[in-house]
Amino acid sequence: MAVYALTGFSLVSLLSFGYLSWDWMKPSLVADVATDPMEKSLPPTFTRPPHIIFILTDDQGYHDIGYHGSDIQTPTLDRLAAEGVKLENYYIQPICTPSRSQLITGRYQIHTGLQHSIIRPRQPNCLPLDQVTLPQKLQEAGYSTHMVGKWHLGFYKKECLPTRRGFDTFLGSLTGNVDYYTYDNCDGPGVCGYDLHEGEDVAWDQSGKYSTFLYTQRVSKILASHSPKEPIFIYVAFQAVHTPLQSPKEYIYRYRSMGNVARRKYAAMVTCMDEAVKNITWALKKYGYYDNSVIVFSTDNGGQTFSGGSNWPLRGRKGTYWEGGVRGIGFVHSPLIKRKRRTSWALVHITDWYPTLVSLARGNLSNVQGLDGYNVWPAISEGKESPRTEILHNIDPLYNHAKYGSLEDGFGIWNTAVQASIRVGEWKLLTGDPGYSDWIPPQTLTNFPGSWWNLERLTDGLRKSVWLFNITADPYERYDLSEQRPDVVRTLLMRLVHYNRTAIPVRYPAENPRAHPDFNGGAWGPWASEDDGEEWEGGREPLKSRNKKKKCKICKLRSFFRKLNTRLMSNRI
Repeated sequence: MAVYALTGFSLVSLLSFGYLSWDWMKPSLVADVATDPMEKSLPPTFTRPPHIIFILTDDQGYHDIGYHGSDIQTPTLDRLAAEGVKLENYYIQPICTPSRSQLITGRYQIHTGLQHSIIRPRQPNCLPLDQVTLPQKLQEAGYSTHMVGKWHLGFYKKECLPTRRGFDTFLGSLTGNVDYYTYDNCDGPGVCGYDLHEGEDVAWDQSGKYSTFLYTQRVSKILASHSPKEPIFIYVAFQAVHTPLQSPKEYIYRYRSMGNVARRKYAAMVTCMDEAVKNITWALKKYGYYDNSVIVFSTDNGGQTFSGGSNWPLRGRKGTYWEGGVRGIGFVHSPLIKRKRRTSWALVHITDWYPTLVSLARGNLSNVQGLDGYNVWPAISEGKESPRTEILHNIDPLYNHAKYGSLEDGFGIWNTAVQASIRVGEWKLLTGDPGYSDWIPPQTLTNFPGSWWNLERLTDGLRKSVWLFNITADPYERYDLSEQRPDVVRTLLMRLVHYNRTAIPVRYPAENPRAHPDFNGGAWGPWASEDDGEEWEGGREPLKSRNKKKKCKICKLRSFFRKLNTRLMSNRI
C-alpha cells in the first residue's frame, strides 16, 4: 500500500480550497462550449493554403491557464480556445530542446540523437543538419517563413542557425534563457554573453526592450509588410514564462494580493503573454489574414514549480516524465475548423504538427521518410478518431540509472534502470528514474521558506523502477498497477525494445572553450569554422580522428580560457 504524507497543510484544507475537487471531466472547465447547431454544417473555405501562426510558450504549467481553473488571468487564451478546439489529450516533452526538435522535425528525439538533456550553449551540437525541417517543407509549398523568439536547437555553426534551417527571417535568442531586458545569458560563473539576434547578426540595438513586447511588435511588423494573398508561417516561440521571473510592474500590480512572490511574478508574466497573443490576433484581423488562418497554441513542457508554475492536479513538474512534465496546454483556433467550440480528447503529440501543418499547406510529404508524427487535422477539425494510438515519451540511456532497476525486473527484455516512458492506448509505463514525483497544489500561501512544500508526497516507491498507470481512468497517476498487471507491463516493455532498436546514438558532445562569448565579441553565436565538421555525423559515433595540430590549438586555447576565467573571477571578487 502506498503511504501518502501531506506536508504543509492537511487533505481537509486542500478540499476546502477546492484543489482536490477539480474533476477531470468537469463541464465548466473542459467540456464542450454550447455551439450553434448550424455551425457544424458549415464547410471550411480552403480556397488557398492557410496562414499558419504557431505560438509556443516556455515553462507554462498545465494549471496556469484560465480554463483549467487557474487563479491567473488569461482571457485571450480562454476565448481563443473556447471558440476553437481544446486539446485535452495533448503531449509534449519534459524540457525545452526535445520539444522544439520534435516540433521542427516531426521525429522522436531518439531519431535525432537528442534524447538526453538539452543543447547547452558551449556544446558543438545542433539539430542534425540532415533533417528537413517544418519551415523548409513550408517554403517548398510556397510559404514565407518567419521565426520570432527562442531557438534552443544549437548554433555552434552558421549552418545550425534558424535562417539556415528554413526561416526567411529570425529575431530572437539562440540559447535556453536570457534576461528579458538585457538579453544576457550566463552559462556558469564568468561565462556570460549577449543573446539577441536579428537574422545572423547580433541585435545590440534592441537591448532594453522587454522580450514579450519586442517579439509581439515584430510579429505585427511582419504581418503589416506581407500580403495576405500569399501564405505565411510565423513561429512565435515566446521566452515567457521561463526564468528569470521578470515582468513590467503594471502586470505584477494586478497580482499584489498573491502572498507568494514567485507565483505573483510568474502570474504577471503569463498575463502579459496572454495580452501579447491578443495583439497578434488583432494584427491578423487588421491586416486581412484572420479569415484564412490557423492559430496553434502549445506549451513546450510542464511548469517549473520552484519558479511559480503549477501543473495541478497532475503529478510531477518540468523535467519529469510524470503527466505534469509531459501533458501540455494546447488548442487550435481557426475559422477553417469544421466543428468549433469543443474539447477534443484525441491523442495528439507535438511531433504531429509537422505532417499536420505541411498537409494543411498542401505540401509534399511523400519524400519525407521516418516521420513519427501523424496528420491529426481531421481529428481536430472534424472530430474524427486520432490516427495516433501510442507515444514514446523517450528513452534516455545517459540519464542516471535507477539504483534498484535491473534486467530481471524487466522480464529479461529491458533494463528497468534505464529512464524511459511510453504510452500505448490507455496505458502508460515508466522505467528508471522518472523524476520528481509529487503533487504540488498552486502556491497560494504567503512567502516563507516552507510555502513551496505544501505538497502531497508519495513516500513509498523509492525502491521502484517500474510504474504502470491507466491514464484514462487515472490521469493523476495515483494508482500504480505494475504489480497487478504484469502482462501489460511486459507488452509495453516490448514496445520500448522495438523503439530502442530504431534509436540512433546520443548526440551530447563535451563543451568546447571556443564557445565562450569573449571570443565572439561578447555575444553568444556560431564559433566553429566550416572545416571543423560535425562532432556527430548522421547519428554515428563521435568522430575521433583529429589531427595533432588541431589538438594542440585546442590545448592552448583551453589553457588561455582557464587563465582568462581566473582573472574574471578575481576581478569579480
